[in-house]
Amino acid sequence: MNMKESKAKVPYRYQLFLTTALLTMMGVVLGGCNLLTAPSTIVESPQSSALSPLNSKAKYHISWTMHQNLPVPQDAEMLNVVEEQFGVDLDIWNLENNKYESLLDMKLAQGNIPDLFRIRQPQDLLKYQQQGVLAEIPVETLNTYAPNLMRIIHEQAPAYQKAGVIDGKYYGIPVINPTNIYRTPVVYRQDWLDKLGLTVPQTLAEFEKVIYAFTYNDPDGNGIQDTYGLSNEGMNVVFGAFGQIVFADQLYFGTKDGKKVIGALEPEMKEALAYLNKWYKDGVIDPEFVTGENKGGYKHLSHAFINGKIGMTSMGNYYHWIQDGDYEDWRVEPDGKVVKSPAQAAFNVKELTAKFPEARVVFGKPFTGPHGQRGSKGNDLLMSFTAIGADAVKEPGKLEMILRILDEVSASPDPDKASSMTYGVENKHWVWTPAEPRNIVIMPPYDTMFGYQNTIGANIGMTVPLKQTGEREQWAATLHLDQDGIYNALEVATPALAKYSDLLIRLKNKAYIAFISGERPLSEFDEFVQEFMSAGGAEVLSEANE
Repeated sequence: MNMKESKAKVPYRYQLFLTTALLTMMGVVLGGCNLLTAPSTIVESPQSSALSPLNSKAKYHISWTMHQNLPVPQDAEMLNVVEEQFGVDLDIWNLENNKYESLLDMKLAQGNIPDLFRIRQPQDLLKYQQQGVLAEIPVETLNTYAPNLMRIIHEQAPAYQKAGVIDGKYYGIPVINPTNIYRTPVVYRQDWLDKLGLTVPQTLAEFEKVIYAFTYNDPDGNGIQDTYGLSNEGMNVVFGAFGQIVFADQLYFGTKDGKKVIGALEPEMKEALAYLNKWYKDGVIDPEFVTGENKGGYKHLSHAFINGKIGMTSMGNYYHWIQDGDYEDWRVEPDGKVVKSPAQAAFNVKELTAKFPEARVVFGKPFTGPHGQRGSKGNDLLMSFTAIGADAVKEPGKLEMILRILDEVSASPDPDKASSMTYGVENKHWVWTPAEPRNIVIMPPYDTMFGYQNTIGANIGMTVPLKQTGEREQWAATLHLDQDGIYNALEVATPALAKYSDLLIRLKNKAYIAFISGERPLSEFDEFVQEFMSAGGAEVLSEANE
C-alpha cells in the first residue's frame, strides 16, 4: 500500500494514536539503556507515560534547517505527510548550501533562531553555543523521544556519541556520515593522457610532467593554448604530497611527534608552495584558481574541469565522478520491471560528456612527494551536528515534539517507513530491489531529476551511520579510497578556535594565494606564521594540545 492510500484510509486521530503507541512501546524496550554511556551501563527505564501525547490540541509551528540542493516547497508532498502525522506546521528555511553559514548568521542577527538547528561545520557547535542560540538537550529527554536515532549512534558510532557535549551538557546530536571513510578522489582526463602518451602519475615529478603537457601540448586538439594542469582543488593533493591539507572550509590539524599542529603552518609547506609558485609563473595553474573551480549551483561540480579548462582535480566525492558502465546498478524499466543495467554517468562526468562526448576520466592515487608522503583530503566521519534552537524550549512540549519528528524522519525502525521518509512514496518515487540485500531503486522520472527529494519534501532528517549496501557503495569499496586520506586531527572546536577560526582561515587563504601568485615572496613564510600565531593561532594551538 502506498502512502497516499494509507493516509486516505486511516484518519489522522488514529494515526496519532498508533504513532504514540508505537513510540511508547519503543521507549519501554529501548529506554532501559542510557545511550550516551558505555553499552554495559544500565540505568532505570523512564516512565512509559513520558511518551503520552504532548497536548494533542497543540499545533506547533516548527522552523527547520537541513541540507539542501534545491529549495523545499512549503506544500511539498512528504512535508505534508509529516505535518499531518504529528499535527504540526513545518517551516523549512531554504538556505542555499553553498552560502549556508552566511545566510544562517544573517537570520540569527535579525533575531530569528531555527527550532531544528543544522550546524554544517562541526567546529561551529561551540561558537553557536557561546552565542546563546542553542538549547541544552537533556539526555533523558533525548533518549526518550529519539530512541531509534540514539540507538543507531550508540551501536554504530560509539566514539562520537558524546561529541556534542559542552561543559557536561548536551547541545548537538552528532551527524555521522558512513561514506566519509572514503577520501576525495584524484581525477584526471583519461582522454588527454591517452592523446599525449602519458600515464596516471605516481610521483610529484611525474605529476609535474603531466600538468605541463596538459598546458602546452594541446590536449584538447583545438590548436589554442587554452588549457591548464590544475586549479585550487588539485592543490590539496600537492600539499598532501608533503603530509598536510590547506584549502578547506576549516583549519586542518595534523599530528606530529605526538602533538597537534596546524598543517598550513608547517615548514614543509614552503617546499610545496615553491612548486606551486613555479607552476603559476609558468602558466600551468588556472589563473582563476582564486575564485575556485565551482562557479555556483551544486557545490561539488568542478566547472573548470567540466568546461575543459583543467585536466586534473580533487573535488567532490567518488559518486560525483561515476562514468557510464562503472558498475551494474538497478533501474526501473517503463513496464515497471526492476532490472540490472550499466550505471549511467553522474554529476561532473555527466556534465563533462554533455560538452565533450569523447571525454573520459580516470582515478589515480595521490602522488608521492619527495619525502615519501601522499594523500588527498578526507572528510571527517563527524559531518555536522543537529541542534535545537534556544527559543524552541520556551514553548512547553515543543522540544519533545521536535525530537519525535527527528527520530521518525531520520531513524524509523520500519524499513518501509524509513525509506518513505527519505525517498518519498513507495511505487511512485521508489521501489525495493527484487534481490537481497534489499535496496532502494528510484523510479523514472525521479531517477534523473537532480534534487527531487528536496522538491517533494523528503529526506528532511539527519544522516545516520548505518552501513551502506548498495551497488554504488560496493563499487566505491573497490577503488581503495579508504586509503591515503588526510583527515582533520581536531574534529570539534576549542573556545579559541570558535573565536578566531574565521579570521585565521581568511588570513591563511590570503597568504597562500599571495605566495602562489608571487605577490608575496616565499621568504616571508615565517613572517606569515608569526602573523597567524599573533592573530589567535597561538591560543588555538595551545588549546588544541591541552
